[in-house]
Amino acid sequence: MTELILSLDVLDRRQAVKIAESCAPHIDAIKIGYPLVLSTGLSIVSDLADLALPLIADFKVADIPNTNRLICEAVFDAGFDAVIAHGFVGADAARTCVEVAHSHSGAAYIVAEMSHPGATEFFHGGVAEHLAELAVSCRADGIIAPATRPERIARLRDIVGSKAIYSPGVGAQGGDPDAVARLVDGVIVGRSIYEAEDPGAEAERFSRIRR
Repeated sequence: MTELILSLDVLDRRQAVKIAESCAPHIDAIKIGYPLVLSTGLSIVSDLADLALPLIADFKVADIPNTNRLICEAVFDAGFDAVIAHGFVGADAARTCVEVAHSHSGAAYIVAEMSHPGATEFFHGGVAEHLAELAVSCRADGIIAPATRPERIARLRDIVGSKAIYSPGVGAQGGDPDAVARLVDGVIVGRSIYEAEDPGAEAERFSRIRR
């Protein structure tokens, strides 16, 4: 089954909880990034705990190994189930995130290629492929690859094999959920859902990919 993951990049705690509650029957996980955590603190995890959905910390961790370790320890101690990290800082730093995640029975995903137009400036020319190889060698649970460029997902799938691929860029950035769903393990949708007049109804509409 392809999972539907809600990217919850809002700034208000009550709004975040309300949106999450309305979407919960139609989604498989919630991805939380810096906007919401910087506004509410890590305690937002407790506010969402009753939904019993996996929570992914999209902090794109990218620092030296020791700092990565401290960040990831805070993430999992707060109750997150997974973390997203960058791999371009090197195998030692990426491996630290994976090791901390696994020591907490959690998961770690490495960004292979981002979904915005500017990503093509630096993630192409074999860089994304190298990052996908790094994710495999570091025993990461999967990679992040762009729904806006399905052909890139197919190429990266050849490298990571059965490891999970989660794909952002659907909706507001132009990615086609139906085209991408057959290529990945999870489709990440943010603004198209949380900015909708009825987020729950919009999540239900996107839930057709869960097959």
